[in-house]
Amino acid sequence: MPRVVSVINYKGGVGKTTITANIGAELAHRGRRVLLVDLDPQASLTFCFYTAEHWEATIQEAQTVLQWIGPLLSGGEPGALDEFVLTPPRVNEVVSANGGRLDIVASHLGLIDADQDLAIELGGSRVQVRSPNFLRVHRVLADALASPAFDDYDVILLDCPPNFGMMTRAGIVASDGVLVPARPDYLSTLGISYLRGRLSELIDDYARAAGLAGSAIHDVAPEILGVVVNMVQYAGTQPINAHQSGIRGLDPLEIKVFDQRIRQSNSLFGGSESGLPVVLAPGGNAVVQYELQQLTSEFHARIRT
Repeated sequence: MPRVVSVINYKGGVGKTTITANIGAELAHRGRRVLLVDLDPQASLTFCFYTAEHWEATIQEAQTVLQWIGPLLSGGEPGALDEFVLTPPRVNEVVSANGGRLDIVASHLGLIDADQDLAIELGGSRVQVRSPNFLRVHRVLADALASPAFDDYDVILLDCPPNFGMMTRAGIVASDGVLVPARPDYLSTLGISYLRGRLSELIDDYARAAGLAGSAIHDVAPEILGVVVNMVQYAGTQPINAHQSGIRGLDPLEIKVFDQRIRQSNSLFGGSESGLPVVLAPGGNAVVQYELQQLTSEFHARIRT
């Protein structure tokens, strides 16, 4: 069975999508079969692999998460998620040489409204555990990914929005683990602390809802794999003083931190124009590519233990 990991931080602008795209691409380059699911309405992950023009012309009307989840908004059941899986050509030209594959389920700006509609159905922003639809909505992605159509994947990465809305909650329920990219600053640390609290609440709420419904499903307990310290600025071989202070600020959280940090780089965080994440881009920044490769190795070791 594939390992499912949600990538999330409550604070935006921490490089969450960049980390998702590059870990996914590097794993595929190592011969793994990887599925990326873009749950963020900004669709930044989607645009790492497709141009905006291609998305508008061939994807946005029928091949995104929005169309898949649409029936749920009107009381129905979503269709098979595998029918919405796309295979970006450029990155697969590279990874297929090693036997790997990278697929993606694309996002759509309309997910903002869909997320709000699902929350309203469950009683508003403070989701009601006693709602008869609690398990149905929270398990929508978990049940979809349980299809045999996804058994051949090694890893499924869910790029969650920077909030704790319904798409994020459904992603977490579907996940074995949670990866938290963060900048070395106070606001990112604050977001991590708040996220951990909301994760605990969701696990408790889910167990209560399952108990009320007489369901035997009580196994929602994704592991926090760790924090990836991202966008680090260096002075020589060490992070600048302000970032060293931010990194030390993670210690009181008592959450695992990845050994490999990722430095600030315009080429890394400026977006992809070629359909290839930086880790695979010819002529890319060799230092950044090495850091991303090392991060991927560390990530892969953590999801295998």
